[in-house]
Amino acid sequence: MTILVLGINHKTATVGLREKVAFSPEKCQLALQQIQCLELAQSAVILSTCNRTEIYLHNKNLSPTETKETQDFLDQIVAWFAQIHQIDLIELKACLYLHQDKNAVKHLMSVACGLDSLILGEPQILGQVKQAYQLTEEYYQSQADYALTSEISRLFQKTFSVAKRVRSETNIGEHAVSVAYAACSLARQIFEHLKSLTVLLVGAGETIELVSRHLLRHGVKKIIISNRTLSRAEALLSRLDQGNQIQVIPLDQLQDGLNQADIVISSTAAEQILITQQMVKIAQKQRRNAPMLVVDIAVPRDVEESVGEMDSVYHYSVDDLQNIIQHNMDQREKAADQANQIIEQECCYFFEWLKVHQFSNLIRHYRENAEQTRQDLLEKALTALQQGENAEQIIQELSYKLMNKLIHPPTQAMSTMVKTGNSKGLRSFSQALGVEREE
Repeated sequence: MTILVLGINHKTATVGLREKVAFSPEKCQLALQQIQCLELAQSAVILSTCNRTEIYLHNKNLSPTETKETQDFLDQIVAWFAQIHQIDLIELKACLYLHQDKNAVKHLMSVACGLDSLILGEPQILGQVKQAYQLTEEYYQSQADYALTSEISRLFQKTFSVAKRVRSETNIGEHAVSVAYAACSLARQIFEHLKSLTVLLVGAGETIELVSRHLLRHGVKKIIISNRTLSRAEALLSRLDQGNQIQVIPLDQLQDGLNQADIVISSTAAEQILITQQMVKIAQKQRRNAPMLVVDIAVPRDVEESVGEMDSVYHYSVDDLQNIIQHNMDQREKAADQANQIIEQECCYFFEWLKVHQFSNLIRHYRENAEQTRQDLLEKALTALQQGENAEQIIQELSYKLMNKLIHPPTQAMSTMVKTGNSKGLRSFSQALGVEREE
């Protein structure tokens, strides 16, 4: 059997190609149906995000070794992937990666832990992996003739527990590695809590939106957004959907916002200084010199550099934040090394379970076949006895046929082990039979 993953991500493909191979929920169901009809796998899970599209397959009939049959299957699944998205096969192959068995399992665990993400250690991907698995599980539950295999189900459950272990045992998600998050982290370091604070945000772009969402999640008391184009600030307000906590003011009322602000975060495209030392002095007089954090993310700067010379004012530029981010990225890299050690260990545990699971099934099938053989031969013998045939001859024949049928599969297995030089398997067989090996 083989566990296989094929896909593309932000490292291998452009946004344009990633958009072409994205799966909507409807297309995902169509893909799972086609995988069944074409007998590409017994089970499959499709993960599709803005940064990656991956298909995890469990094929019980495919050999894990490199054979012509294996290569033909890989060619078939890649051709199907290109066909369902109606994209050029050569273009897809140039960006596609394929991992089998242990490499596929390690890849899935790395993805779920955020180690393969655009931002190292980001936590959102785990929720996306869980959602992909849940959608697949619901699909298979709706099918009368198909079910999610126990092997792939166990793989994803193990992956979720590994991601939880990595989060609890390493600091992979503890250090800010985005400008927006780093700015909010500074605020939490300087102020004991944010629930009683007022924050002035200057600008209405993507960074300010991310900062707003971080601050709202941490329960900030009030946000004031000031922007040159008032309609953009109002559009941001509607996206945040927090009307009671957020006030929008035009840029010509910036001083009014400063007079209220405990924290100021500015990120605009203005070509001139928007916040001068004199404006901050006026604000601090109004605020009775209470501590103020001023974070200038803009390039060129929005805040006059001399603001940092004032007592009780903590001033940080985008360079300061980049230094913090680089330090934090180094910390995440160290945590990633720890996470990879956990993944390696848990991957081994999964394959140990898989071996036991496979061999327990093998033993069960062997015993079932042996019982069926016994029943068939016994039925024939009883029929012969009822017809008055010689009882001793019937019993002799029964025992002879039963012995031959039962020892035939193990004999074949031993013969194969001899031909392939599997001394470990032969030693185990000898010990089980109580036969001493001849030196």
